[in-house]
Amino acid sequence: MNFKIFSTFTGAGGLDIGFHGDFHFLDTYYPKLHFKTTKAIELNPQACETLNHNQKYFKDTVVINADITKIEPNNFKDEHYDVLLGGFPCVTFSVVGKQIGVKDDINGKLYESFVKFVEALQPKVFLAENVKGILSANKGEAIKIITKRFEETGYKLKIQLVNFADYGVPQLRERVLFIGVRRDLKEDFIIPKPTHKENYISVEKAFKNIKKNCINNNFMNELATTTAKLKAIPEGGNFKDLPPELAVKALMSNIYRRLDRKKPAYTVLASGGGGTWTYHYEEPRALTNRERARLQTFPDDLIFKGSNTEVRRQIGNAVPSVGVYPFAKEIERLLMANIKALNNPKI
Repeated sequence: MNFKIFSTFTGAGGLDIGFHGDFHFLDTYYPKLHFKTTKAIELNPQACETLNHNQKYFKDTVVINADITKIEPNNFKDEHYDVLLGGFPCVTFSVVGKQIGVKDDINGKLYESFVKFVEALQPKVFLAENVKGILSANKGEAIKIITKRFEETGYKLKIQLVNFADYGVPQLRERVLFIGVRRDLKEDFIIPKPTHKENYISVEKAFKNIKKNCINNNFMNELATTTAKLKAIPEGGNFKDLPPELAVKALMSNIYRRLDRKKPAYTVLASGGGGTWTYHYEEPRALTNRERARLQTFPDDLIFKGSNTEVRRQIGNAVPSVGVYPFAKEIERLLMANIKALNNPKI
């Protein structure tokens, strides 16, 4: 049997792959789990092309290229989904941004579209993902509003700040997970114990054995001035290490940051101008998109569609499959236990 997933804000499908299992990352195989994504809503046409192209991972998925705010959730309520997934857009809540939050910015209310799907589909479990900044947006008011809204739908809610590096992702990536369990289910969700708390995966290990001629592994076009800056910055350094003749004005420490081969990467970004493309620890260049995909734990045989900038966006916006896998496994346990309870009500 498989539990049916309805996926929203799907992007390139990192979250869904983590739920499906049956994929390799580096030297580890992540066994198949009892989930399949049967519907996926995604606004970006290139991301939809990525999903449709990778039939190995999305052969059971009907991809809907549409604006979620224009879709009526009640059209799907009779299809009986077990799990609802969604990494609703995080720009408004980002600590990098203005933290306008849910009160003043219409983009901050996109979470409401996700909640409407919770109300209509009444899945047994939902999992939503957002950036760490959501906890402090609007001086903490945004998270109160969102929590209250989720709980009003009839779910027991757990909110967990997760550093995915603790779960085997070669990247320091802090994200907030919202896990809702429908109140009629007797089982509670238990936060999985970290698997790599004292043993982070390094960038050097993450980049092991990447085939130079594989798809999505082309070098980015780079200005000579950028190359000069990178040559002047040591491994693990940033713009602060530049000599006066190459100095740049910057407000964020992620400008011209070079990776440290012995450590996990800093958070991979989805977009940004000069100096934000994530830079190799040894070679004076930006990472290829395949290297970025490794940091986000996408399987090597998943092919991304679109321009370099577009593929960067798909990769940077994704939820790392390896990081979410333990959470999917716990949801699988919870759902299996619920079936046993229904079949054996006296137990």
